[in-house]
Amino acid sequence: MAALHQTASVSLQTAFTGQALSVDGRRAARVSIAAPRPVAPARALLDDGGSVGIAVAGGGALAALATVLSLADPEKRRQKQAEEVGGDEKDAVRKYFNTAGYDRWRRIYGETDDVNSVQLDIRQGHAQTVEKVLKWLREEGPLDGVTVCDAGCGTGSLSIPLALEGATVYASDISAAMAGEGAERAKVALAEAKTAKQLVMPVFDAKDLESIEGKYHTVACLDVLIHYPQDKSDAMIAHLASLATDRVILSFAPYTPYYAFLKRVGELFPGPSKATRAYLHSEEEVEGALKKAGWRVVKKEMTGTKFYFSRLFEAVPI
Repeated sequence: MAALHQTASVSLQTAFTGQALSVDGRRAARVSIAAPRPVAPARALLDDGGSVGIAVAGGGALAALATVLSLADPEKRRQKQAEEVGGDEKDAVRKYFNTAGYDRWRRIYGETDDVNSVQLDIRQGHAQTVEKVLKWLREEGPLDGVTVCDAGCGTGSLSIPLALEGATVYASDISAAMAGEGAERAKVALAEAKTAKQLVMPVFDAKDLESIEGKYHTVACLDVLIHYPQDKSDAMIAHLASLATDRVILSFAPYTPYYAFLKRVGELFPGPSKATRAYLHSEEEVEGALKKAGWRVVKKEMTGTKFYFSRLFEAVPI
């Protein structure tokens, strides 16, 4: 459902100008770190909750910030979040996307104007990822009758355009609220479609990834692996691959030292709605998991906006 924007909200400030980029329209609190010379502001990895200003600098200033980061303990907050739903991380994710997360991401994945600049940027980034997936699929020929599993479908941002092109889509999401929203949007979109094709209404189901069954020509899982640590993501990738006969498409928040550092900054300042962990994955680990499952990566793409980062793989059987 989400890429690197799942981490806490951070707005960036360059110390030498004093200009803050507020992510939610409110005055940002600031942590000032003096810079010896002008530096370009970094990109943030964030959700869209509370606003915190970070002065981005270099040299000794970054070392000082690193010390602050080392003293923070976001794990305690995460444990508390999980304990509220019985200690299960998956249940914490389900609860978030059925409550506060549902309202937020329903708006981000929609067309409403009721979004702030950060949410709009995330919407545009996610839309770019979806369009790249559709382009890849179209390159292989018409989608009429092609069976697709959209694992972690959210509100149907991929499922609906696939159905409009004639694909037979099974869409699942851990959140019943998100899957229900997707079903309602699909009904409207297909009813308004002007096409001679015999369109099939997507089947929306409230299931976690582990519970998906069946066989599909293509399995797509966009911006969901961010909820899975590496020790679980390998098994999940293998499971998704076992559902596909011809193609697996995955997007994930890529690990680099730079992104990891920014994610750590974000964890210092959780917004009021921050309720889930955010895991980064290296390309080598994801590609290795696919290879172990009998698949090879044949296409790669990267989407990067100010607040959205997502690596995209397409794999086929070895």
